[in-house]
Order: sequence, then structure tokens, then C-alpha cells
Amino acid sequence: MALHLNLLHEEILEQRQRQRDPLKIGMMVLGAVGALMVAYYLWNAYKVLEIRTQLGQAQHDWGKVEPKVTAAQKRSAELNGIISTTKVLDSMIDGRFFWAPFLEKLSRCVAPNAQLTSVDGSVLDDGKISVVIEGLAAGREPRAAAEELRQLLLEQLGQSYSDVKVEFKALEDLDTIVNIGGSNMAMARFGLNATFATTATKPTPTPGPRTKIREPKS
Repeated sequence: MALHLNLLHEEILEQRQRQRDPLKIGMMVLGAVGALMVAYYLWNAYKVLEIRTQLGQAQHDWGKVEPKVTAAQKRSAELNGIISTTKVLDSMIDGRFFWAPFLEKLSRCVAPNAQLTSVDGSVLDDGKISVVIEGLAAGREPRAAAEELRQLLLEQLGQSYSDVKVEFKALEDLDTIVNIGGSNMAMARFGLNATFATTATKPTPTPGPRTKIREPKS
């Protein structure tokens, strides 16, 4: 049997111990982890730099567009103001009251033995129309003639308007005698207050047959 002598036994053992040294292994692991962290940091730094570049480009583009956007917003505000004003004017035009149809109806109610001396109309805050009518009526019963004009006006207005009211504010006999159709007739002065709304509602019912009412002279 052959005999082998290992003269490098101690050196080989020492080398194997160095290779299995825990501190060395730990340092190697720590170096690897450090390298990974550095690589991760460099990657994040690159992403941040890329994002900053994109942000700078977006800010540059916005700097070019911002004046146009501001001008467009200002123009939009101006147009909205014009539209609002137009809507108000349209509503005023659509809701305005025309006096010509009213005067036409009033003219139909004035008989030959009546005369209007003044007509004063106004639009109230609630949208209703108020009219003050003053005039003279002649007849054997001048007060009855004035009453006939009042009822005629109530009937005519009720055909086109709503909430119609026609009331006397004054009615008095005069000492004046006028000749109408060859007959002498007494005269009376009257004042009427007429109020009505222009909204579309059911017409005021037509008054019943008019009757002449004799009233004592004041």
C-alpha cells in the first residue's frame, strides 16, 4: 500500500477557512445589496428627471396657450353677459302691453251720447294694467248712460283680458243741458277705474242684460 504525504495540509485548511469566513460572505452580500440600492436610486432619479422634463415641456406649452385661453374666457364672459341682457330684453318685449287694442275696445264702448275727456293708463308693479277714464254722458238719465258705458267696457275687456274690474270713482249730475238729436238732455260727469291683467286666463263671464237704473241726483 502506497503512502501519501500532504505537505500543504495546513495551507489548504487555512484557505478553506478563509473561503468560509462569515464576515467575508456578509460583506459580499452587503455589497450586492448596496449595488442593487444604487441601481434602484439611479433608476428613480432617471424617472424623476424624465417627469421634470415632461413637466417643463407642459409648462412651456401652457405658457403659449394661456393667453389664448384667458382671452377666450373673457370673450365667453362677455358673450354670456350679452345673452343675459338679450334674454331680459326679449322677456320685456314679449311681456309688453300694447295700448292700441285697448283703445280700440274703448272706442267701441263710447256711444254718441257720451264723450271721453281724459284717459290715463299705467302698468302696475304686479304687471296689471290700470286705466283712469273721465268723461261726460248725456241722456234723459245721464247716470244710466254712464252705467251703460261701464258695463260695455267690462264686457269688451273681459273678452281679451283676465281679472277685469271697471268701477266708478266718481259720478255726478251737471246742471248743463245739451241738445242731441233735437232733444234736450241732462248731463253727468263720470270717472272710471279699470284694472285688468294681460295673462291668458279664462275670460270674464259676459254680464247679463243691462238695465237702466235711475239714481237720485246728488
